[in-house]
Amino acid sequence: MHEVTLETDHGTINIKLLPEIAPETVRNFEGLARKGFYDGTLFHRVIPGFMIQGGDPNTKSGDKSTWGTGGPGYAVKAEFNPKPHARGIVSMARAADPDSAGSQFFIVVADSMFLNGQYTAFGEVTSGMDVADKIVALDRDGQDCPRQEARIKSVRVSD
Repeated sequence: MHEVTLETDHGTINIKLLPEIAPETVRNFEGLARKGFYDGTLFHRVIPGFMIQGGDPNTKSGDKSTWGTGGPGYAVKAEFNPKPHARGIVSMARAADPDSAGSQFFIVVADSMFLNGQYTAFGEVTSGMDVADKIVALDRDGQDCPRQEARIKSVRVSD
């Protein structure tokens, strides 16, 4: 089925994964979710008119200086595809190297076509964009980190 449910402290976000366009990325995301990797992490970066980003295991600690730098200890090769980065698309976050994604992901809250062909789109929100909208609207600091926690309680894969 390739569907996941993100339970957050702001509500539920349901995502349909897209293995037909990003098979290794979906396999990686589902594997991490099944291990509980994402449980307890935060959406640590929110930019109104753009996206919310999460999936960093370092956000389980209080040391904000490490947030945005964590991952599973390996990288996944980019799977650029023709899926446009429209509102509701779920895509992998990465560093400058296109093949540096690991666990961090973002949900696009406004069409961001400038990302097309540069980031791996691997899912789309089927319900819960209102939750993403609540999270992106949180007051944030100078590093786009929400001042109020936006915690991912769990990520569950539908079998």
